Amino acid sequence: MADVHGHEFKTRLKLEFPSNLKELQSLAQVLKEYSKTHSLYVLVLFSSAYVYKQTFSIPGSVFLNLLAGALFGVNMGFPLCCVLTAAGASFCYWLSFLVGKEVVEENSHQLVYYLLFLRMFPITPNMLINLISPLIGIPFNMFLVAVFIGLMPYIFLCIQTGEMLASLTSMDDIFSYETLLKMAAIACVALGPSFLMKNPNKVKSKQAINGKDS
Repeated sequence: MADVHGHEFKTRLKLEFPSNLKELQSLAQVLKEYSKTHSLYVLVLFSSAYVYKQTFSIPGSVFLNLLAGALFGVNMGFPLCCVLTAAGASFCYWLSFLVGKEVVEENSHQLVYYLLFLRMFPITPNMLINLISPLIGIPFNMFLVAVFIGLMPYIFLCIQTGEMLASLTSMDDIFSYETLLKMAAIACVALGPSFLMKNPNKVKSKQAINGKDS
């Protein structure tokens, strides 16, 4: 339990991750009041909770993104969550690299079952990517850039919506069909250049065949 005091505000709040919109709105209301006199404490508390969830692949980052919008607004909340997402995902990457890679190497003859476990484990796809990236040899610099840039549209949407957190009535207000289609379109645009780039392996193979023919 934690006591939160304002000049004319006194309540008792159980600090825990919100699991629904009502809990999120209550938490945001109390923390906004508390941040008026303890802004640094709220910032450190929020950042620690965010990185913790990302590091250990705990679902529910959407609630913290919305909370960031309510507490800090878009101008501060958006870059803050982008950095925290990259930091937490990086910790998850190295944790998986140090622990998971050894497990895979020791059980390579059972790899199919290990991968099935990762697929069935109840975490979101982004969390799954964080876990398996070091296991399948994705370089860390490529992983970090993809996390920081690739999640920007999603984070911005949540932060922007979080500024109007008090007026939300359902999580469906955030992810409407129109919004999901826009995000899908952005993803397709990002994928576009890959269709224009030549596969270096195919180019080398073609060159080798031409060399033999000559």
